Amino acid sequence: MDHYIDIRLRPDPDFAPAMLMGALYNKLHRALFDLQAEDVGISFPGHKHGVRARTLGDHLRLHGTQTRLQQLMSAGWLTGMRDHTQVSEVLPVPAGAQHINVARKQFNTGSPSRAKRYAKRHDISEDEAQQIYAKLAERRIELPFVQINSRSTQQRFSLFIEHGKPTASATEGTFSHYGLSPNATVPWF
Repeated sequence: MDHYIDIRLRPDPDFAPAMLMGALYNKLHRALFDLQAEDVGISFPGHKHGVRARTLGDHLRLHGTQTRLQQLMSAGWLTGMRDHTQVSEVLPVPAGAQHINVARKQFNTGSPSRAKRYAKRHDISEDEAQQIYAKLAERRIELPFVQINSRSTQQRFSLFIEHGKPTASATEGTFSHYGLSPNATVPWF
């Protein structure tokens, strides 16, 4: 995690930044899956959270070694996005950078099938389970997300992303094919 690449979305009057970020992230996920990359992390330096302002922003940062990032960029995964993005060179991480965990968060939004399973598991009526889940569904989710298609399952879902608190030291670990990790950190600057 000693190098990075910045990818910034260019303003486009025809497409909202969230739509472009979704397309960019889907392409990145497919590339990481195809490379079976577990050593490339991501962060969103311009992300915002909050019920009314949650967004990943217009800036995606890739983290990894110089060799791995060069291999990723030579895979041609940005085809079709070049007109919408500005991509930096592979650059060294600035000295003194902090570190941050960027992880996937999953929420129970109370789908009918979940309520049905909950009712069966806890031996209660489906109406009771739906009332329990209705309270959970009312909870407001403040994290930014992106709609993504899983390369392995072909399922489309909302991928909620949480940036942890910056720390002085790095934590080693592996990353998913979404560039996220439950415990590993990426440089934060």
